[in-house]
Amino acid sequence: ITVHLREDRRNIQDRDVELLAQTLQTRMNLEMAATEEMVGIARRIGPAHSCLVPEKREELTTEGGLDVVANEDWIGDCCARLADAGIEVSLFIDADPAQIEAAVRCRAPAIEIHTGHYADLTAPEARDDTAAARELTRIRDAVALGCEAGLIVNAGHGLHYHNTREIAAIAGVHELNIGHGVIARAVMTGLDEAVRAMRALIDGAAGTDV
Repeated sequence: ITVHLREDRRNIQDRDVELLAQTLQTRMNLEMAATEEMVGIARRIGPAHSCLVPEKREELTTEGGLDVVANEDWIGDCCARLADAGIEVSLFIDADPAQIEAAVRCRAPAIEIHTGHYADLTAPEARDDTAAARELTRIRDAVALGCEAGLIVNAGHGLHYHNTREIAAIAGVHELNIGHGVIARAVMTGLDEAVRAMRALIDGAAGTDV
């Protein structure tokens, strides 16, 4: 279960995260900004995973990957402190070789490739098949590079029932983080059916990429 405790607390509140940590019967992935406050909260709550993401107060949702290259010393320090608390750290980054190499230097065991640009290019109102194919190639190359570097490679953002298959098919993708698409469908079908349908789609696609 992924929860994003934003600095402005617009998504979820501290007490909700604490209660989930006490009651969840699965893994918690705590998405958070790389700030002193959030590192302290994560170390206190102790989620299984923590994904460091960029935040801007004016954004509706996360708009891009974390700039690890420009903030390498601080992010490396955050990774070390979270790892010291037994938390597996992931860095949410764009499909950029420089960012992947910086993640390795920060000793992050995992990365999550930002798929939002691909999702935007496959949206019906702004569909661009040529640009989408280029972005999919960038993501494939990033996944391969991350795997070669020994990283756990996850992916997510903007994925739903009509664009996930291509990402799930990429060899080396360990886990997909999908939220809004599943919950939106669950309003109509119920959560059980929505999750099962997405899981079937991912299982059917996994490892089929060539």
